[in-house]
Amino acid sequence: MQGRIRSGRTKAERRAALLAGYRPLPGARDEFVDAEGAVRPHWEPFLQEWCALSQDELLQRFGLADRHVHDTGVSYRVHGDIDERDPSAGERPWPLSHVPLVIPGAEWQTIAAGVAQRAQLLSTLLDDIYGPGEIVAKDLLPAAVVSGSPDYLRPLHGAPGGGTLQLYAADLGRGPDGRWWVLQDRAQAPSGTGYALENRLALTRAFPDMFRSMNIERLAAFFQSFRAGLVARSKRIEPRICLLTPGPLNESYFEQAYLARYLGFLLVEGGDLLMREGRVHVRTIAGLKRADVIWRRIDGDFADPLELNAQSALGVAGLVEAVREGNVHIANGLGSGVVEARALMGFLPAVARQLLGEELILPNIATWWCGQRREREAVLDRLDEMSIAPAFRSAGGGLDTGPVLAGDLPAAEREALRARIAARGMDYVGQEIVRLSTMPVFQNGRLEPHPMTLRVFAAATPDGWKVMPGGFCRISDEPDARAVSLRNGVRSSDVWVTADAPVEPLTLLPTPDRIAIRRITGTLPSRAADNLFWLGRYLERCEATLRLVRALLGRLIDSDPAPGRSGTVRRLGDLLVAWGSAQRGRSQSPATQAYSALYSLDDYGSAAASVREARRTASVIRERLSVDAWRLFGDLQSQLTPKEGRKPSEGEAYEIADRALKTLAAFSGLSQENMVRGAGWRFLDIGRRLERGVGTCRFARQFAENDASVDSLDALLDLTDSQITYRSRYLLGASLQPVLDLVMLDPYNPRSVAFQIERLEAEIADLPSLTEDGMLEAPRRLILRLAADCRTAEASRLDRTSILLFEQLLMGISSAIADRYFLQNSGPEGSRLTGIA
Repeated sequence: MQGRIRSGRTKAERRAALLAGYRPLPGARDEFVDAEGAVRPHWEPFLQEWCALSQDELLQRFGLADRHVHDTGVSYRVHGDIDERDPSAGERPWPLSHVPLVIPGAEWQTIAAGVAQRAQLLSTLLDDIYGPGEIVAKDLLPAAVVSGSPDYLRPLHGAPGGGTLQLYAADLGRGPDGRWWVLQDRAQAPSGTGYALENRLALTRAFPDMFRSMNIERLAAFFQSFRAGLVARSKRIEPRICLLTPGPLNESYFEQAYLARYLGFLLVEGGDLLMREGRVHVRTIAGLKRADVIWRRIDGDFADPLELNAQSALGVAGLVEAVREGNVHIANGLGSGVVEARALMGFLPAVARQLLGEELILPNIATWWCGQRREREAVLDRLDEMSIAPAFRSAGGGLDTGPVLAGDLPAAEREALRARIAARGMDYVGQEIVRLSTMPVFQNGRLEPHPMTLRVFAAATPDGWKVMPGGFCRISDEPDARAVSLRNGVRSSDVWVTADAPVEPLTLLPTPDRIAIRRITGTLPSRAADNLFWLGRYLERCEATLRLVRALLGRLIDSDPAPGRSGTVRRLGDLLVAWGSAQRGRSQSPATQAYSALYSLDDYGSAAASVREARRTASVIRERLSVDAWRLFGDLQSQLTPKEGRKPSEGEAYEIADRALKTLAAFSGLSQENMVRGAGWRFLDIGRRLERGVGTCRFARQFAENDASVDSLDALLDLTDSQITYRSRYLLGASLQPVLDLVMLDPYNPRSVAFQIERLEAEIADLPSLTEDGMLEAPRRLILRLAADCRTAEASRLDRTSILLFEQLLMGISSAIADRYFLQNSGPEGSRLTGIA
């Protein structure tokens, strides 16, 4: 690649274009160039590779990375940006910067040693805080710094692992002198490991040759060590590890679902867990299953509404009791957030000398806690030179948005802040304003310097603390390099740690001699089963609406209408209205009804609304869906979003419905061919079969009356995708009884009601039973009765009443499945402990 000339420009010319105008910001260190503007040696291999690519080739590589982000659905959510009707609506694409931060291996060793030391220090301090309390007793730490923190959880005092650290993150910034400083500690529920991994995957897709030639350290070993650390905390050889998420409305829910899938953990919400007999269990379709380790992503005080925050709807009642009894390991420990307090930072150097006998390798940003008179006065004397921040999380003090530069505040606000600090100093800290280093960002065809911070992760393992060889950067779009300005950083990038020799590829797969062969992927939580069931129903409902729209528009644009066509068109429109897909009224022409059924989000039965609900449901079980499946949801939403400024013609709308049906067929093929035939697939398929059976019954009641016209029967064959089968069997046109037999009773037709019933019978028979008395449970009883009725039915005796009975029995089976297997069931079967494991 190097040395070649492309697009008429030499490498030297491309280099000059990339670096044109690149200058470090005043008073800040730059990661890319030195004070004289010369490119730092460890960046040269990167720059050489880039300069071998033309502008068009660079943009093409960026497109590969961006498509990876889009196709895999990498997203985040801004706090407060929530639409409860559609959790996916507030998701924003992950803001990937295409230039990684390059750090030489020798320098990284110092960073890694400092982060590991700090993780060990905070872990030891937590043991002391929730144990003997010697640090406070020796006056190395004011008691108010501990007890005044809302993250100090008194019920955990003395509990085993009350504040144990399993995963730690440090936000670092480099000052003008070249030293790295700790800006903030993350010990509550550190986020970002999944995003770091996705940044890596995106940029290695864009620059695979560069990644290999620069000998970049891999990340897989870190995740392998982290998983091993969690397994070591369990009392069982093969523990059940759960990732406890606040749910799909959380800012980093994508990451949580992604990590659960990547690490093989069970993604659960608080409602999925239940405390019984001193142990925590997962509610599954097969009963309660023991949870051994819980990696929590909710704040500690929200974890148990019984002993902690009574208003929490995210936790598990009794969880603290299970922790006290040592029956479950929580990572991080429920009280670990206490060491995140900025008030603590000024005391850590002395605490490190006491607990570790060492000086800190990575110093804190200079911090003064205003709960002490001398420090408070020092802060007030130098207020204009300080960054003022909350001393504790959620401690109030008028700084809900985070740190502020007091000198930048209007005079009235600055004096009000001064008065609050003087009146209640314990709520505030003053911190030195550090100018952050800058790194290159590709913008406007060249590289530009932007301020950045670095988040580095450490995991507790059986072999000590392991530090991720990388992490991720937060990059600001603002030119202000002061540390406080990065709280709203809007880009992220990968961190490349270089090695002197080629790096051996690693994988999360264990060595062959340690693989325990299994054919079942694990327990299926009731919540996941519920959402898979409804995902199948929503997708099938969308398909039925699209078929109605296509049948209606096809008849409107037909230049040679068949006899009875107007009656069929009216019936199709009426069914769209009954379906909740369109409105009735004089102004609602059939074409208008078809457009509404395609696009309207206000009509709950429209194709667009069904896709929205399907995507909402899928977002809750994202960890169980492949990238290809998620991409198809995006395609469907794009196809069913109207283009601004113009209304499609009837022919164009017909093609839109047809393309959307093909996308749905692709999803169906994906689920049929790629999903393992486990319980998850079974509930997805049950949902589809029930919805298809109900829909076909409704079609038959509408179009197969005794006096039905040939065109109405043709419409029924169109809607059930049975035209070709019918014509291959019967030489004459559509006739009532053969059509009814084909769409209702023929077990060989995959679109018939009989076929759906046969599939349901087989699927329900494979579902787990909680009873041991030999009696059939409700779903099994109902499907056997329906299957017998269907097998003995005759087309000549079918009428609207008997078809309606089939439909009602199918709906009854749906309710019975929900009552038996899903979380909303509070009856006796749902509370049994049969099958606890």
